[in-house]
Amino acid sequence: MPNWGYSVKNLDPERTVLASGRDLRISHKAAVEVCRAIRGLSLDDAKRLLEDAINLKRSIPYRRHKKKISHKRGLQNWYAGRYPVKACKAILKVLENAEANAEYKGLSVENLKVVHAAAQKGTILKRYTPRAFARATPNFRVLTHIEIALAEF
Repeated sequence: MPNWGYSVKNLDPERTVLASGRDLRISHKAAVEVCRAIRGLSLDDAKRLLEDAINLKRSIPYRRHKKKISHKRGLQNWYAGRYPVKACKAILKVLENAEANAEYKGLSVENLKVVHAAAQKGTILKRYTPRAFARATPNFRVLTHIEIALAEF
């Protein structure tokens, strides 16, 4: 059984909570962009952004993986964006888990802010599709790890 750790260090344990989702079957590229979009937001604003992206009302800006991505209106100071519904649903679950951890710890839910949101590559599921003439096409699936840290301000 693996021993999971967090990439964020030096957090005050009395005022912060952590939550993670490990080996999620979501796109790593979409998870990176969604985590970048919610980092620094308050808990309510982050949940509202994810729910709007799931309902195709607000797009998530794609800042790193932006080649050949269509322009979306409503993005501030950026042009390229998408609606990564599956990644937003998974990250919203982790965010709600962090909120429940904060309630259990006795922190004020209204004053929580996302101080750390990160996505890392996980295990690679390797599959091969047999083709003609004794060839094979690789069909790899990269799993994703999500980490979220909330702090009370």
